[in-house]
Amino acid sequence: MKCLTERDVVEGFARLFGAELFLNKGFVVRNGNSYFLLSQKLRSLTEKRGDWLYAGTYLGKIGRNGVFHPSPSLLLLIAGKAKNRITVDDKAAWLFICGRDIFKEGILKIEGSGRKGAYTLVFNRNGECLGYGRIARNLEKLKGGLAVKNLFDIGDFLRRERSAAKEI
Repeated sequence: MKCLTERDVVEGFARLFGAELFLNKGFVVRNGNSYFLLSQKLRSLTEKRGDWLYAGTYLGKIGRNGVFHPSPSLLLLIAGKAKNRITVDDKAAWLFICGRDIFKEGILKIEGSGRKGAYTLVFNRNGECLGYGRIARNLEKLKGGLAVKNLFDIGDFLRRERSAAKEI
């Protein structure tokens, strides 16, 4: 079994959307279960320091289930290069960032693969990346109903903060 490098994990995630990222091998660094994009200067500082928590641009983490969970920053890096993308209307955009799935009626434009099981980035009508999901049914044939299952959206951080505040 091939051991994946830090760069392989991040670039492999980007390829799910038909995007190619060409990151410098030495600048994608794993710290625990988290991945960061560092400049050369930050890389040398973290090597000298040894024990560090956060540096550079946070790209995501490997969750308890072994699945990579991207950061909004990584989605922004991928957004300009992604082939698989959908654009949604204002109502669908709002519902999506509230954690809801996307229905066919809310989709304005489909680019790239519309096949069931494909991953797609979700954009609002202003071209802002809201998150990503997995296509639930072939979009070309779908007349209505569930189209994209929400896997991550930019509202996730706020929902986690709200639930953490309730625990205090």
